[in-house]
Amino acid sequence: MGAKTGLLVYADGEVPDLLRQVGAADSARSTAMVRRLYPGWEIEDSKGSSLSEGVYPPDGTAYAASWPGIEVICDRRVMIDFPSQLPEHLVAASAGRRLVLHAMHSVVDWLAFAVWEDGHLVRSLSLSPDSGIIENIGEPLPFERPYWSGDRPADVIPWPDEEEEPYALPFHPLELGEDALRALCGFIQEGLPEPDDVDAYGIGLHGFHVRDPKGPDPAEKEAELRSVVEAMGPPRFYSMGPNGSLVERDHP
Repeated sequence: MGAKTGLLVYADGEVPDLLRQVGAADSARSTAMVRRLYPGWEIEDSKGSSLSEGVYPPDGTAYAASWPGIEVICDRRVMIDFPSQLPEHLVAASAGRRLVLHAMHSVVDWLAFAVWEDGHLVRSLSLSPDSGIIENIGEPLPFERPYWSGDRPADVIPWPDEEEEPYALPFHPLELGEDALRALCGFIQEGLPEPDDVDAYGIGLHGFHVRDPKGPDPAEKEAELRSVVEAMGPPRFYSMGPNGSLVERDHP
């Protein structure tokens, strides 16, 4: 599993139904939405993407589209451990509408999603094997129930030199994450598509460089990242062994 998402959707009804009806998003309308949701920030046009490929944009980039009845924002900054703490102005923008947050990161098996109705939080879940259940607010939604009831146990292959121990959660967050993405937004990132899934590749998003003038300088962040990468050891490569375990191999 390698899916990553940082997604907000504002909708006047069921998100999947509305996404199935959209056409090309108006550039001026989409830009106005971004300026409304990032007040006082520096915003510049950049290359766009599709909904399928743009749900995890590069750092400092947001992909967005606005149509009558539904608006989409993809930005890593909405990938927060506690969805209930989404900035107030982003929640306030959902008055009279539904707001969906979906965020997951495959490297740490982390998932978070939340749903607001008319500005009121009705469900929020955030969890990972390392941190456990970070936030759990509201009643589980229908697509969650097989996971909580034990019908979808995690099936995880341990890394070499690691003892095979029970997974730290009763189910795999990324598996639930795909079901959450399909139920709440109508499409998936990984797995087999279903006939009535939204064609997320066919939905275009406009691109924007978005920077908080009060935030850290991008050049400083890039230099810090380079220093971290330089301090890392050489990469290690694995393949699947005959018994299903991971076996380290030489560089290809």
